[in-house]
Amino acid sequence: MASIVRLFLDHPLAPAQSVPLSQAQAHYLFGVMRLSVGAELRVFNGQSGEWRAEVELAGKRRGVLRVVESTRAQQDPPDVWLLFAPLKKARTDFIVEKAVELGAARICPVQTQFTNAERVRQDRLQAHAVEAAEQCGGTFVPPVEELQRLDRVLADWPADRLLMFCDESLAARSSVLSSLLADGGESAVRVDDAGKVEEGRKDRGDTPGPWAILIGPEGGFSEAERARLSDLPFTRAVSLGPRILRADTAAVAALTLWQSIYGDWR
Repeated sequence: MASIVRLFLDHPLAPAQSVPLSQAQAHYLFGVMRLSVGAELRVFNGQSGEWRAEVELAGKRRGVLRVVESTRAQQDPPDVWLLFAPLKKARTDFIVEKAVELGAARICPVQTQFTNAERVRQDRLQAHAVEAAEQCGGTFVPPVEELQRLDRVLADWPADRLLMFCDESLAARSSVLSSLLADGGESAVRVDDAGKVEEGRKDRGDTPGPWAILIGPEGGFSEAERARLSDLPFTRAVSLGPRILRADTAAVAALTLWQSIYGDWR
């Protein structure tokens, strides 16, 4: 049995509502997937869960769907961002796709000293994130931000968000993350009224605070970047094992590790 088609719609969804399709969406549904009037599909807008819809009008360049009923409530991912240095086109696409599948809440390309790509097409990467959400059954589409310099991102960093800094120089050592989980607790950061960062512990049953994961470029972080990251109060240096991973592999490994310990895989 063929799997049912899922489509992201940038439109409010409600029962009996008619939603016009873009030319690209009409081509996909009627030219590629060969749907016809009366065919059922699932639609979502990233905010209102998943809905059953039917094809009301099918044309070569236009179409209309009729929303029927809600089939699944909205499910947002845990509050974890993925920051990564862009790679070659196909590998950057891979990182965005896997970040969506693994439940990143925000995807942030960053430019480091050794980043090869000086420009990314944010609109193309956002479209790729939409396609990944359609394929993986998610109801949330993470925003893909414009490329920013790492130093600027760190300067504007929210004080309550921890940053898991994947440091390839720690590959031969034990994972720092394991020490954060000693005695079954999790490391927590609190910021008092004076702006001072205080470390504490919280039980595994508590909802984890906001996190982010930082993956470096193919050449790794520069010594200056590594030193600055190590000095910041909100960063946690983490080893991803005894072998140095490719950047795209590291992104998948780090998100998997975080989700299994702090996120919705627990």
